[in-house]
Amino acid sequence: MKKSRHALALFSGGLDSMLAIKLMRMQKIKVTAIHMNIGFGSKMDVSETIKRRALLAGAEFKILDVREDYIKKVLFNPKYGYGKHFNPCIDCHGFMLRVAKEYIEELDADFIVTGEVLGQRPMSQREDAMRLVKKLSLDEDDLILRPLSAKNMEITKPELKGWVDREKLLNISGRSRDIQLKMVKEFGWEDFQSPGGGCLLTDEKFTKKIREFLEFENLHVKDIDILKNGRHLRLPDGAKLIIGRDKKENEFLEKSINDKYFKVEAKSIVGPYSLLSCGASDEDKKLSARIILTFTKAVCEKKYDVHVDGETVEAFPLKRREDAHKYFVI
Repeated sequence: MKKSRHALALFSGGLDSMLAIKLMRMQKIKVTAIHMNIGFGSKMDVSETIKRRALLAGAEFKILDVREDYIKKVLFNPKYGYGKHFNPCIDCHGFMLRVAKEYIEELDADFIVTGEVLGQRPMSQREDAMRLVKKLSLDEDDLILRPLSAKNMEITKPELKGWVDREKLLNISGRSRDIQLKMVKEFGWEDFQSPGGGCLLTDEKFTKKIREFLEFENLHVKDIDILKNGRHLRLPDGAKLIIGRDKKENEFLEKSINDKYFKVEAKSIVGPYSLLSCGASDEDKKLSARIILTFTKAVCEKKYDVHVDGETVEAFPLKRREDAHKYFVI
């Protein structure tokens, strides 16, 4: 009896990866969508959204937490360098494919598919970049298939072996999304990510935040979510102050577990959820109290009690919120 084929799909939750899955399912190939959490894909937890989109495209769904390995093996020493900001895209893609390959046997799969489109991304989806990605992924068996651009590329093992019908694959190239959007309409999909979404490591402001952080300490997994939320301020004696911008960020910071920080809280007035570096100097503690009050409805001429590291500090808010801006990291 002929074995039904099984593909592992690198799944970002984006439109192209959804379409790559759909093209496989149209050929009766089972697909498991693997979402690799490197820590920098989104500001908030979007795992349920990603899972819903994978199911919509017809795949089973699996999340792999690879944050620790990503920090250790990719982020700070990429063989092929960074893009415009802090994005090691070529090394990142190679890393993800290498991890996916390790799961082929465990999940009884045959090959890997991705939603990459030739020429769409300036760093990682050029033809020469894809060859470097293949080298990094250790794909000696030619098991990586890119269904959206397959006809523009060399034939792969899944096609040669007849697991996949090459004639039913596509030849998309370049940055236009017209063909993809036409397909979406044909499939009747309404839940998909608009073109242009991407990794936080390609974001200029987030990049500045990471680089500033690294001037003071090493980055660990527990630091990632803290970096993604709140206003970040560096005080004169070196302490980091983090102030939630809105209800969502306040709730997120409150749930974060990181022993590098303690809570700073105004006692008699509603204010943002705030964190300050452990070991902060007395001067930084006092200043943090004043800054936090500035982001409440506190009256400038009035003193307030602020709870800082187990003690109560009496403080006036700064006269103007703009006076806090000189401490902003970005």
